[in-house]
Amino acid sequence: MKFFVIAGEPSGDQLGAALMAGLRELCPEVEFIGIGGPQMQAQGLSSLFPMEELSLMGLWEVLPKYRQLKRRIAQTAAAVAETQPAALITIDSPDFCLRVAAAAREADAKLRTVHYVAPSVWAWRPGRAVKMAKVIDHVLAILPFEPPLMQAAGMTCDFVGHPVATARVAGADEAALFRDRHGIAADAPLVLCLPGSRKSEVGRLASRFDEALIRLRDRVPELRVVLPTVPGVVHMVRDMARRWPTAPIVVEERDEKQAAFAAADLALAASGTVSLELAANHVPMVIGYDMAPISRMIIGMLLRTDTVTLVNLVSETRAVPEFLGRECQPGPIAEALQAVLEEKITRKAQLDAMELTMDRLGKGGEAPGLRAARSVLAAI
Repeated sequence: MKFFVIAGEPSGDQLGAALMAGLRELCPEVEFIGIGGPQMQAQGLSSLFPMEELSLMGLWEVLPKYRQLKRRIAQTAAAVAETQPAALITIDSPDFCLRVAAAAREADAKLRTVHYVAPSVWAWRPGRAVKMAKVIDHVLAILPFEPPLMQAAGMTCDFVGHPVATARVAGADEAALFRDRHGIAADAPLVLCLPGSRKSEVGRLASRFDEALIRLRDRVPELRVVLPTVPGVVHMVRDMARRWPTAPIVVEERDEKQAAFAAADLALAASGTVSLELAANHVPMVIGYDMAPISRMIIGMLLRTDTVTLVNLVSETRAVPEFLGRECQPGPIAEALQAVLEEKITRKAQLDAMELTMDRLGKGGEAPGLRAARSVLAAI
C-alpha cells in the first residue's frame, strides 16, 4: 500500500512522521512518497524537494514566491498522478496542500484525500471548510472542538489527539543538568525566547522579543535567556543571537531543547503550536505575533475570536496574555513577562489552564500518530 504524504513546515513534519510510524505499525509493507522534512525522511520518505520551500505564512510573504509555488504545485500533483496512491495525505500548509489536492483530483476524480489538521475556521474565514470539502474526503483533527465544524461542511472527521499531549517531556534531573551545563544558577530566572519556526516570523519578531527581554533583564538582572530553534532558521537565529545584547543560549538538538523547556520558568513565544509544548512542560508564557502590514490588515478584519492562543482556546480561558499585530510591542510585552514571573496568582491561572488543555488534547491516551493511522485506514 502506497501513500503520498505532504508536509510543509516543521510541525507538519512531526505530525507526518508519527502518522507514518503508525501506518507502518498497522501495515508493515506500506510505502511513502511525497514532501517532508528530516523526521518524515527518517521514516522512509524521499522528499521531492526541500520542505523549507513551503514554510511561508501570510499573503505578503507568499506573493514573491508565487510563481515558484505554482510550479511546485504542478510538479507535486503530477507526482501524485504517477504514484496512484491509496490516498493523498496532506498535512497543514493549506495554501499549498489543498491546491495540490485540487489538481490531483482533476487528474483522478476517484483519488482518496485526507487532510491532517483542520483549518482554523473557528478563528477566521469559516467558508474555508466548505471549499476544502470539494477536494478533501476526511480530516484528522487535533483539537477536540473541530470535528462538528468539519462534518457540517461535508467531510468526515475524527479527533485523533494532539501529539504534544503524549510527547515525552524532560524531567527535573535533565533540567538541573541543563542549567549546570550552561552555567545557569539553580535560582536564576530562565526565560525561553521562541520567535517562530519560519524565516518571516523570526525576521519580524526577533528584535521586538529581544527588546522586551532587555527591558525585563533591566528589572531582573539575574535573568538568563535560552533560544531553542529549528533547522530551517537556525543560521538566521545564530546570526541574530550574536548581535543580541541579551546573549541568549541557542539550542537546536532535540534532547537539549526538551531539557531547556523543563528548566524554564517563563517563555516569550510566537503564536502557534509552541504554546502547547510550553503547556505540556508547565512553562507559563506570554504570546506575541505580527505579520506584514497587508496580511495583518486583512486577517484583522476576518478574525472571529478574541484570542488565537491555543491554550486559551482549548481550556476556554484567557489565562495566557497575548500581544498581536500593532500591540506586539516590547514595552507591554516586558510588563506582562514581569507580571507572570512575579505574580503567583497569574502563574497559577496559567498552570491550571495548561493542565486542563493537556487533558482535553488526549493526555494519557493512545499515541495520536497511531490514532491518526487507524482513522486513515478506516476512511479509505
